[in-house]
Amino acid sequence: MVDEIAFPSVNADPKPLALLGYGITDIEIHFLQIKFTAIGVYADKEIVGHLGKWKGKKGSDLKEDDDFFDALVSAPVAKQLRIVVIKEIKGSQYGLQLETAVRDRLAAADKYEDEEEEALEKVINFLQSKYFMKNSVITISFPAAPAPAEISFSTEGKEETKIQVENANVAEMLQKWYLGGSSALSPSTVASLAENLGELLSQ
Repeated sequence: MVDEIAFPSVNADPKPLALLGYGITDIEIHFLQIKFTAIGVYADKEIVGHLGKWKGKKGSDLKEDDDFFDALVSAPVAKQLRIVVIKEIKGSQYGLQLETAVRDRLAAADKYEDEEEEALEKVINFLQSKYFMKNSVITISFPAAPAPAEISFSTEGKEETKIQVENANVAEMLQKWYLGGSSALSPSTVASLAENLGELLSQ
């Protein structure tokens, strides 16, 4: 349970992926914590085989190690982010946040060309048309094979909608926004991933 939202320990879509970490996005205003989304990070357990360099490290060490999270992002296994809305917002607000985060990361890596701009614009247009009611779900799926990532959006009373993210650089920076260690959106999710993967790596 993450803030009263249940995340199954295995997400079977399209193949069984294990819940490896979870957390929230929030902001503090005048000493009040306002929670926006709950996040579940799923991945094929084979991911542990790609993180052998960190075998025996504690979660508290992994949490501070950006190389570990880079290896997590680049590991060629299926991963999925399940993001559940706690406090309703407009899709344009989420889209603007995503656009800035992804564009800044692409620019810093010198990967922001016309193709990336076009792919990012498609994602933003898709999100801007949505209203993120409480309990709406955004699912971002990253396949193991070199295939497009996919963003799906579902909310009560409406049919699920999807968009493909065909640009690999945009997909990578989307992963880094959520899973990128010290620069990631949700410190609680990063800490949870470090703790749980640390345990798996010690087995």
